[in-house]
Amino acid sequence: ALSEVLAAEAVSCLNRAMAALRDIWEEIGIPEELRLERTEAVKKHIKSLLDMMVSEEQSLKERLLKSIAMCRKELDTLCRELQLDPFEAEEQSTILQMEKDLRARVEVMLKQKRDRKQELKTLQERDQDLCDILCATPFCIDSNAVPSLEDLDRYRRHLASLTAEKEQRREQFVSSKRQIILLMEELDHTPDTSFEQDVVCEDEEAFCLSEDNIAALQNLLQQLEARRSLNEAVCTELRSRIVALWERLQVPVEERESSAVH
Repeated sequence: ALSEVLAAEAVSCLNRAMAALRDIWEEIGIPEELRLERTEAVKKHIKSLLDMMVSEEQSLKERLLKSIAMCRKELDTLCRELQLDPFEAEEQSTILQMEKDLRARVEVMLKQKRDRKQELKTLQERDQDLCDILCATPFCIDSNAVPSLEDLDRYRRHLASLTAEKEQRREQFVSSKRQIILLMEELDHTPDTSFEQDVVCEDEEAFCLSEDNIAALQNLLQQLEARRSLNEAVCTELRSRIVALWERLQVPVEERESSAVH
């Protein structure tokens, strides 16, 4: 392997350096004792450098193993929160590759968690708006837990149903309001209760579309229709009496026609 070749070259470099030093010391005439001292100093320098390098690499290994342990622990928690099967890393991979894979997986799952929590918040805001309009009870879901994909799907379907219900009630309200305003004009009736004033108010979005309000709306419409029917019956009766009186009084046709305009 290339690393073994490089290691052999390092040993060779060291041997060459030591041989060169010995030659220099011999040429200079340094005594044997001092040569031993100098050789010891070289050995200490080299050993210190190598010990430091080994320590740094050992520290890197420990940091990687610590990161792997922390990632595994975080993944276990995320899998439980997201209701997913436990994540299985490639056991045959190297420490470096395993740490990289686990860290990447943590990032992916953290994003999933953030996305689900954000969608839940958005759905709850829409739910609250619809419940305010319809006077309904909000969807039952734990706001603190991470929702499952099934929970979010159920919530979306629930909101779709609520939205359809709101549109149906809105159409019912607009249609009934139109008829009520026409009947009030026809009956010369001024809205006198707070409910009637809310109904004919120009701001249609402000009207609460609760079941009680929709029922009250239908009741008001039926009351106004009943009053109109009663008025029509009274008018018909009065017209019949007028015609009978015309007959008895033998009122001319011209005079009848001029009165009939009114």
